[in-house]
Amino acid sequence: MTGVLAFIGRNTFGVLRYASGLYDLSAKTAYWTFVAPFKGGGLKWGSAVHQMVVAGFNALPIVSLISFFVGMVLAFQGAYQLQKLGASYFVAALVGVSMTRELGPLMTAIIVAGRSGSAFAAELGTMKVSEEIDALEVMGLNSIKYLVVPKYLAMLIMLPCLTMLSDLSGMLGGAVFGMVQLDQTFSMYAVATRDALVMRDISTGLVKSVVFGLIITTVGCHEGFSVSGGAEGVGKATTSSVVVSIFLVIVADLLFTALFYYTG
Repeated sequence: MTGVLAFIGRNTFGVLRYASGLYDLSAKTAYWTFVAPFKGGGLKWGSAVHQMVVAGFNALPIVSLISFFVGMVLAFQGAYQLQKLGASYFVAALVGVSMTRELGPLMTAIIVAGRSGSAFAAELGTMKVSEEIDALEVMGLNSIKYLVVPKYLAMLIMLPCLTMLSDLSGMLGGAVFGMVQLDQTFSMYAVATRDALVMRDISTGLVKSVVFGLIITTVGCHEGFSVSGGAEGVGKATTSSVVVSIFLVIVADLLFTALFYYTG
């Protein structure tokens, strides 16, 4: 019994320490992003644009392809039930609302967490073990401003853009299914989607995507800064960044979905 209680206590304190580290990093990053520039601190826009290309533009093909297939699978599953009720016309509504409110932002966040969040952790972790971050501090350069803020800005801007692309790709996948299997024209499917969607559906997904981007960046950078133990530590931090990011993204998705449900 003592061992069980000790295990619970150690893990509880570990979670609290981890949450404290995430909060501290988030607060410092928010300061250097939104407050310091108005006090003459400046922003590294060149580095931010580079991160936008790496984390955002280069992710366009994989996000589009996966979302297209997800939309098609969703249309298959929806039509399987709706055809029994003679309501196959509403497949477009099912795909459109599901992609914009839920699957678009969630799938995009999971893809980006595995692709870019792990890269953030590996990059900063490698710099940590090679003492490059310590060298920056010795030179009088703030590591948060020069290493984290560009990634923060890139994810704030690019994840909503990727989410909108994911929404469109998913609806396009549903449209292909509708034209091939349900004998609908593209214009008929587009009209059904337009009639089903309201601005709240789209804005809900975009709000989620902004929060997901902040989570992925904060977790990835925190894991990178926490690396110890050489190359093995970098590998562990990279794996941990993906696992923790996806877990927190799903928790945040649940909270926002409940919030929008009860306030809608």
